[in-house]
This record gives sequence, C-alpha cells and structure tokens, in this order.
Amino acid sequence: MDRKYKLILVEDDTSLGYLLSEYLGMKGFMVTWAKNAQEALVKTETNVFDLAILDVMLPDMDGFELSQKIKNINPDLPFIFLTARSLKIDVLKGFSLGAVDYLKKPIDEEELVVRINALLARLVVDSEVEQQAAEYEIGDYSLNTENFELRYRGELIKLTGKEFDLLTLLAMNQNQLCTHKEILTTIWDKNDYFNKKSLNVFVSHLRKHLSKDPKVSIVNVNRRGFMLRVEE
Repeated sequence: MDRKYKLILVEDDTSLGYLLSEYLGMKGFMVTWAKNAQEALVKTETNVFDLAILDVMLPDMDGFELSQKIKNINPDLPFIFLTARSLKIDVLKGFSLGAVDYLKKPIDEEELVVRINALLARLVVDSEVEQQAAEYEIGDYSLNTENFELRYRGELIKLTGKEFDLLTLLAMNQNQLCTHKEILTTIWDKNDYFNKKSLNVFVSHLRKHLSKDPKVSIVNVNRRGFMLRVEE
C-alpha cells in the first residue's frame, strides 16, 4: 500500500487483541490497540484514524454504544464490528448504526485484511481524491485504476478484466505477500482448487506482461501466495 493506514482496534481479549494487532502490523497497517471502551475514546480524541475495529462485547460498554460515542468525536470514521454473537438482530443493529462491515468470531485474520483493504479502497475513491486517477508505479510500468490501463514507458498493454483486478491487488500490496486466500476471496469470491489453478494461469500472463522491466517480478512465496516485487 502506498501509505500506512491508521487503525484503532478495540478488543478486551488479550490474546486476540495481540494476535490481530501484530498481524495487521505485519500487513502494513499502523495499529493502536485499546483494551476497553474508555481507552478507545481517549485514543480517538487524541489521534486521527482511518478505520475503527470494535469488539461488540466490551467490559465497560458494548461496542454499539461505543460506536455512537466515537461518531460524536469523529463522524466520518468508518467502523467494523467483531462479535461472537451470531444473532441476526445484532448484525442488523450494527449496520443500522452505520457499520461498514461485520465479522463473526472466531476471526479469520486473512479475511479481515481482505475486508479492510476493500473498505479502505472504496473509501479512498469516495473521498477527496475521487476525481484523481489512482495510479501505481511498478518499476517502469504505470497502472491507472481509473482508466483501467497498464502502460510501459507510455506504451499501452492490454489486460483482461481478471488480469487487471489481480495486478491491482498485487500493486496495492507491492513488496508484500498476498496469500492465495486473500487473492481468491477478493478476485474470484471463492477459495477453491479450480480457482487456484486459474490464479496460476493469470499470474503467468501477468509475468509475461511485466517481463520488459527486469526490476519487476511476481514471486511465488513458499506456496503461500504471491508478491509483486519491485527492486529499487
């Protein structure tokens, strides 16, 4: 990602809070972890965040009430609820209060990252940069996500829709691992054997498209996923 997004994670479970904050930090986010609602409110008043991740079941105040107090401090701060409760009424209540997403425990860390990236990408488009083209520099290539164009030193390279979506996801996480699950869930909406085989085919296509610049490569990382590597 080009910039480090700032997240506030509100989770009273010490093990889960540590795990999520460490994992999200490894994925390039700046994470502030609050262990209760009062701590979260203090941190929200003194810091600017891009996204809040709120546990519904907190010891001093439920996440629903906390979300409304946070909105009084920062009306534009989007938030995701985490909950062990699976009642439909809780899910509906969360969305009615303005949640942009809702994840049920146990939390799948990779899915959480996929959701966060998707939400932040959408929010960026809807924000003040809406009129600007989102462009990623990939060595001597440039990827314009507004015009759906990949160019090499000005020369247009034609991509299929799936190739473009895959390259965009890799470019958003340049020099960072994108796991098979992250890619398949984001691009194909399903993580299964057949889509994984398709993914390998599309990666081969992209490698050919990017072969003009020796500084650029798509690396298979220990069978865990792929990384768009750009050497300085």
